[in-house]
Amino acid sequence: MRWQLDQVPEAIAYKLLAATVIPRPIAWVVTQDGAGRVNAAPYSFFNVMGSAPPTVVLGLMADPVRGFKDTARNILETGEFVVNLVPEALVGAMNITSVDAPAGVNELDLAGLATEPSLMIRPPRIAASPVAFECTALSSVVTGPHQTVVIGRVLSVYIDDKYVKNPERAHIASPDLDLVSRSFGSTYIRTQDSFELDRPKWAEWSKANGR
Repeated sequence: MRWQLDQVPEAIAYKLLAATVIPRPIAWVVTQDGAGRVNAAPYSFFNVMGSAPPTVVLGLMADPVRGFKDTARNILETGEFVVNLVPEALVGAMNITSVDAPAGVNELDLAGLATEPSLMIRPPRIAASPVAFECTALSSVVTGPHQTVVIGRVLSVYIDDKYVKNPERAHIASPDLDLVSRSFGSTYIRTQDSFELDRPKWAEWSKANGR
């Protein structure tokens, strides 16, 4: 079956994308407005986009009635944000910060989460998160009346010492981070189930396959 997305309601387009592009990593984004008020919210339209420069991308969707949430407004106003990653132990707190609270409410307080100062930007990181990226906005693109895409440059990466196996070579105990990702609806995916697959080299593959 095929859907032409310009001919279906937005809710159907969302379902088709969110139900098939899985798993999606979760960006637990902390921002700060011009008055210094802190906000936190999780987003699963997120990923790393490059390393030269280190780049991430966030897809921020707005409520058709209430408009853009604090996260989008704060990033567009200040150009700064922290992406925290979500271990399974923090999914309950993460879910609390997704509440549709009124503008100006500090979701970190609602969830009982402490913060630590960032090194290079004003918004703090979530202290309990094992990984945090301090970012500045490179650019933003309004892709529709209710959504914008923010491209951010990663200035600093924090990783809890207990997950760093070799600092000089940046060897990280990735499985021990116990991160979760998003599926569709209220379903989440653990990252513990994995397998190894070496990338083929042309010289070896072509010889083995008679090319």
